[in-house]
Amino acid sequence: MPELDKIIHSPARLKIMAALMALGPSDQLDFSTLGTTLGLTDGNLGAHLQTLEEAGYIKIEKTFVARKPRTFVRTTTRGRARFEEHVEALREICKV
Repeated sequence: MPELDKIIHSPARLKIMAALMALGPSDQLDFSTLGTTLGLTDGNLGAHLQTLEEAGYIKIEKTFVARKPRTFVRTTTRGRARFEEHVEALREICKV
């Protein structure tokens, strides 16, 4: 039986991963859109993204668009696999 992932299990990080998983494997979402979509403050979102990045579940890319700094976020192969395992564990729990 798959196990719950303690990193993803936090409600905010679960929402972040779910939003990113809705994209294609190489697609990315910008920081502002992600925060607005999930109703997270910049500080809260930044802290959760740092945790996910340190675990290797997401990749953060900082760049400039029209001379303005922009931050983009996407899942990694590892992050996608761990999310799928986490969801499978939740499904198993719900069967009980």
